[in-house]
Amino acid sequence: MTFLRTLTAAIFGFAFSLIAFAAFYVRGDLGAVFRYLGARGDARRLEAAGGSPEQLAAAQAQVHALADAAADPDFAVRMLPLALLLGVLAGYALWRLFGSREGRADAGDVQERMLLRLAYRKGGRFSLDDLTSSSPLTEVQAVQVVRRMKEAGRLRDAGSGLYELV
Repeated sequence: MTFLRTLTAAIFGFAFSLIAFAAFYVRGDLGAVFRYLGARGDARRLEAAGGSPEQLAAAQAQVHALADAAADPDFAVRMLPLALLLGVLAGYALWRLFGSREGRADAGDVQERMLLRLAYRKGGRFSLDDLTSSSPLTEVQAVQVVRRMKEAGRLRDAGSGLYELV
């Protein structure tokens, strides 16, 4: 899980860096990008329609002029360290978001809710076999949650392997 978590965070961080670099490359001007794409599409349609060489040259010149106006490679190269830093921060945030269970609160309350839900369905009385067969808890987890709830005074032993809510 740690390898996959790290790999996912690295891929996400790299992708975020590329997106940031692309945004710096066009100085965040998406309108210019769409104007360029529209002009390029127009030039391709003109070529497919069989336009004259003068029309094709004019369309290509317009496409190149829009590309030169939209792109700023020098600025993008100067901002490359910032794009990489943003990628590292985004990757780290994803790594923390999907972090391991270490350092998190114990999931005992979830297990206790599973036990309580089963107990209510069974009318307040249940056995360990009922708990392990009707919930995703393992036998060890079931014994631990029953012991915790007995120590807390929320459960009592009703005899013959049955437990009862207090």
